[in-house]
Amino acid sequence: MLSTTPAIVLRTIKYGDHSLVVDMLTELYGRLSFLVRIPRTKKGRLKKQFFQPLTRLETTFDHRPSANLQHLSDAQLLLPYSSIPFDPVKLPVSLFLAEFLHYATRGEQQNESLFSFVCKSIEWYDRIDKQFANFHLVFTMRLTRFIGFFPNLEDYHPGDFFDLRNGCFTSEAPLHGDILPPADAQRVGTLMRLSYQTMHVYRMTRHDRNRITDLILHYYRLHVPAFPDLHSTDVLKSIFG
Repeated sequence: MLSTTPAIVLRTIKYGDHSLVVDMLTELYGRLSFLVRIPRTKKGRLKKQFFQPLTRLETTFDHRPSANLQHLSDAQLLLPYSSIPFDPVKLPVSLFLAEFLHYATRGEQQNESLFSFVCKSIEWYDRIDKQFANFHLVFTMRLTRFIGFFPNLEDYHPGDFFDLRNGCFTSEAPLHGDILPPADAQRVGTLMRLSYQTMHVYRMTRHDRNRITDLILHYYRLHVPAFPDLHSTDVLKSIFG
């Protein structure tokens, strides 16, 4: 069945001399992988530059639910970014977020709320020109609302621990080791309450920001099957002072 849906590129792998395998998050079908043949002439409709991480596309393809690879017949840019590809800070953050989303949304079926959140978040990030150092922290924590393990913040009380395995605040430390002490639990709880518009008021050192990044990724590894260490994390940690 020929289908058209908005999509966002997460990962691209070269396949042969003139083809790509592209993993995308789509609005109508969730996660899909596509085989994309890049024409040898410049007149072809499919351009290699369309398939950079986090690019927004309108895709057309013959949707076959049982196929591992969909065959993309057409793609058009939906919203070219004005700052992300050219900013020395935003670009590595976008590569981190694309790799993060590739694993965090693996296996996701249709989830229009999730798709909308990702698209609107990246649009906001592209527009903002300052005070965005906490963006990746707020984004990754808020994403848990859409994939099923956002904690109940109403249960938090000062001095609580945060149980990473069960995704909840607790007044007593559980017996397992996947737990945040009260100081870290308070930081995470505060960040979860922040929006993109207010996140700049919460100031952190590079050490604090990198520690929270590690804690968030550990949280995902506990809740998302086969969530690996990310290759882009080290570069991300180096860019914010």
